[in-house]
Amino acid sequence: MNLKRLVGLDTLAEQYAYGEDPEFGHVSASRVADRWVRTTCGYCSVGCGMLIGVRDGRAVAVRGDEHHSVNRGKLCPKGLSEHHTLDAPGRAQYPVLDGQRVTWDRAIDVMLERITAIQARYGKESFGVISTGQLVTEEFYTLGKLVQLGFGTRHYDGNTTLCMASAVSGYKRSFGSDGPPGSYEDMAQADLILLIGANIADNHPILCQRLLENPGATLIVADPRVTKTAMLADIFLPLKPHSDIALVNAMAHVLIRDGLVNIGYIERHTTGFEELRRHIAKYTPDYAAGITGLAPDVIERVALLYGRAKAAFIGWTMGVNHSTQGAETVNAINNLALLTGHIGRAGAAPFSITGQCNAMGTREAGFTSGLPGYRKFESAADRQELASLWGVDASRIPVSRGLAYPDIIEAVLAKRIRALWIIATNPAVSFPNHGVLKQALETVEFLVVQDGFHPTPTSQFAHLVLPAAIWGEKEGTYTNSERRVSKVNAAVPPPGEARPDFDIFLQLAGRLGVQDELFPGWQTSRDAFEEWKRVSRGRMCDYSAITYEDIETRGGVQWGGERLYADGRYPTDDGRARLFAIEWQPFPEQPNRDYPFVLNTGRTVEHWHTRTKTGGVPILQGMSPRAWLEMNPRDARKLGLKPHDRVTVESSRNRVDNVELRVTEIIAPGHVFMPFHYVETNSNLLTQSAYDPISREPNFKQCAVKVLRTDQ
Repeated sequence: MNLKRLVGLDTLAEQYAYGEDPEFGHVSASRVADRWVRTTCGYCSVGCGMLIGVRDGRAVAVRGDEHHSVNRGKLCPKGLSEHHTLDAPGRAQYPVLDGQRVTWDRAIDVMLERITAIQARYGKESFGVISTGQLVTEEFYTLGKLVQLGFGTRHYDGNTTLCMASAVSGYKRSFGSDGPPGSYEDMAQADLILLIGANIADNHPILCQRLLENPGATLIVADPRVTKTAMLADIFLPLKPHSDIALVNAMAHVLIRDGLVNIGYIERHTTGFEELRRHIAKYTPDYAAGITGLAPDVIERVALLYGRAKAAFIGWTMGVNHSTQGAETVNAINNLALLTGHIGRAGAAPFSITGQCNAMGTREAGFTSGLPGYRKFESAADRQELASLWGVDASRIPVSRGLAYPDIIEAVLAKRIRALWIIATNPAVSFPNHGVLKQALETVEFLVVQDGFHPTPTSQFAHLVLPAAIWGEKEGTYTNSERRVSKVNAAVPPPGEARPDFDIFLQLAGRLGVQDELFPGWQTSRDAFEEWKRVSRGRMCDYSAITYEDIETRGGVQWGGERLYADGRYPTDDGRARLFAIEWQPFPEQPNRDYPFVLNTGRTVEHWHTRTKTGGVPILQGMSPRAWLEMNPRDARKLGLKPHDRVTVESSRNRVDNVELRVTEIIAPGHVFMPFHYVETNSNLLTQSAYDPISREPNFKQCAVKVLRTDQ
């Protein structure tokens, strides 16, 4: 199968090169760059190096950086057209207060007056902040200090909780710390690759290069839907939704039964083996078959392939994380690696493929689910160490994390949080159970939205809008899924009066009277980076030896080296990893007579999240202009529906009308699939308020719906 054509690279490359010109093969002189600026892509977590072509002060082209170790000159459709986002319609260009343009001074004054008045009346923690995964690390670090120590509220989280919190929690529980153990290179060196709920061909297309580099490896893809990635697999496992734990437990059962576990590794480097062995005794292939829908002999075959592999790699993304048992599923996956010793070696790793370009940066430095440097709120020693580094009293550092993203929204509804600051994210489209979110945004006493675009579905609710610079307009670093720190550079200035988020945070700190204490002498993102290097020194995510110049020269630098835990030592109290006995549970909202279908949601390669950026890029919008609903032909026949009919999708919460129907065998009977990018047909009108109790990540993937012809 032609991988490039499968993920749209050939077509998009041609459109990128020629599509804006009337004659095929003619490139306008206005698109010939007079200089090139090296940077890193601002979309997903793959972390592709690229160059932005600039002519007469405008970004006119993009090309892949052939010297960058991640992508070696390749880019996906979004990356190939990323320069268009800088001139896309709807860029926020000046502050807006209650619908009226105001000066920056007025905007900052009003923001601080309103927030501090609310805090004086209702307490410090009546103020909540929701951030993103797309700022540079230096901005995340600055924002965390400003929110926690400057404003004095714990209630700060990012939209990374909507995609990666389960991986973070799972890593912490199994290994004692966050941080993906492996590298992309492991995909090229493994002799077996198992992808669970990971459609990398759509979500992380450039990683498919690693599969092409390793044709001798057996590729196994487990997914309820026949994704583009599944089409590349040697073995496809069309398991039922939310049955990953049963599959992985059954694999562990076979490994233990047939003596394919590494007893020496287990005894030296883990705890909990006997409890796990007893627990999974019931997870025979026959038992798991009843849950997963897979044949027992298929489960057995996959388990034996994994256990007999010299180096086995397991990768996962949102299909695992978006679940009420996401963190526990990660623990079950980690169990497989620990039982066999498939961790800390070339080609062997349990590897979470992160969502956003700098979700790793906020996990390391952002001060949300943990203290900077993978420190723990609960640790007095960690708090004291940070206090000493910052020159503040340790009592100012919280002893526990604040509310997670979904709980911040619930606290707004309960009027525990009265002021809310949303930065570079669009929850009016991305948050589950849209009705709950809408009520929160409509009733919160004071809402600030800071974004590179306005109006957005979220900024339309705001009392105050702050215009921010985006990718291509500011400097700093991103950290990708394999822990590689790469440089981000400004190619052009932001439009109008828009400012880098870093500058906005410093201005707020100055007006709040905390700049000299928290950010002494800071003027640029490099100042934040130098302090972050000191704060991370000696920690697992140690940046202390990294410089901006080194990153530029080497095309990114991995903290921790190529892989973690090569010595079998883990950052736990006893130095051992934890094996967890995980029980499979059904997903919370099962189909029934009134709502007989299970709705799955996901992405398409052409768009990014809620289309704030890609919706304004004609090439991408033309390739994927609207949402659709996938349905199996057997279900379509029962309902009297045919391809391209307009249908209504309805859950017990809401309905989405006028969705184009795609009748296809890639979706199983009883299931339907819909992309979540489109505000016009927002899938999150349908999804539910169900969350992982450990990670607080939403269960986006399964809810019960019915499908009707729209004109009924």
